[in-house]
Amino acid sequence: MKKDNPYTLVFGKEPLQLISRMPQSMAVIDSFTRNTPSQMVYMITGIRGSGKTVFMTEIASQLKKDKDWIVVELNPDRDLLQSFAVKLTSIEGLAQIFQNAKLNLSFLGFGMEVSGAAPILDIETAISRMLLALKAHHKRVLVLIDEVTDTKEMRIFASAYQILIRQDLPVFLLMTGLYENIRELQDEKNLTFLYRAPRIELKPLNITSIAQRYKKVFSLDDRKAEQMAGLTKGYPFAFQVMGYFTWEVGGNYEAILDDYRQYLEEYVYEKIWSELSREDRRVAYAVASSPTGKISEIREQLDMDTNHFTPYRTRLIRKGILEGDVRGYVHFVLPLFEDFVKSKFY
Repeated sequence: MKKDNPYTLVFGKEPLQLISRMPQSMAVIDSFTRNTPSQMVYMITGIRGSGKTVFMTEIASQLKKDKDWIVVELNPDRDLLQSFAVKLTSIEGLAQIFQNAKLNLSFLGFGMEVSGAAPILDIETAISRMLLALKAHHKRVLVLIDEVTDTKEMRIFASAYQILIRQDLPVFLLMTGLYENIRELQDEKNLTFLYRAPRIELKPLNITSIAQRYKKVFSLDDRKAEQMAGLTKGYPFAFQVMGYFTWEVGGNYEAILDDYRQYLEEYVYEKIWSELSREDRRVAYAVASSPTGKISEIREQLDMDTNHFTPYRTRLIRKGILEGDVRGYVHFVLPLFEDFVKSKFY
């Protein structure tokens, strides 16, 4: 029987072959689990396919191992406060805690009527009282929200969460999102606490770590493993796609390069491209056309001065498309993206 492919093409699914971001995940876990937590909110950002959901899931999985941690994942498109309360009451063992605390939640539709206790009429009050009851039992709650955007539902939840923190209640928050979506939410004037919340930006994976994984899985020599890893540029989704197709053909990565390129373009790059402005695209093309990545040459091609060019450079870096770590130069972070960009101008 053929062994299961250890790689996955599904966004957000935790693959069998996973390169952990241990220092970053342990920093979050350490700050959450202290007697006096140093942080209660983290924002996880990165380009599509950078592993945001997997990173968040990895942290949640570690905390779930502790019986005093309760993990609740919320759908950002739903009424988040209502969903939060419903999920808390449906978790095994918690209903009894709430009943012992004489929380009458029947009016809110949770089916928890307590004789002699007045019904709680407000959802925020209900959540506050539930968390207070959990605190008395030394429980902590981790809320996960994947791919947040600046919506009415998200703003209402964030405002309520801000109050819960001020009440010193044991509720922690992990949110993932594209850089621009996180930034829009943080810029809301009533949510300044989110602006101060630490952001974890997921950078490319270590190429050497990828090469070692490929070497082990496909029994490659060092040179071939390094070449294969180099084709991913450390992009987590590319690591999975390259591994997946190579596994399907028995280990010959050179035979799947066309499929690899096509899959990245169709499932990631087209979406990224659709979200760029006309000028962003023109700048991207100039970068793709530059043999050196030297900014002065790119600006000359675009006929832009520094003040005109810098905002586009900054925006493309924030979107996770460009890297500008070397002064005076830029290059694409994503594998084969320059070829994709050039194809758009043929």
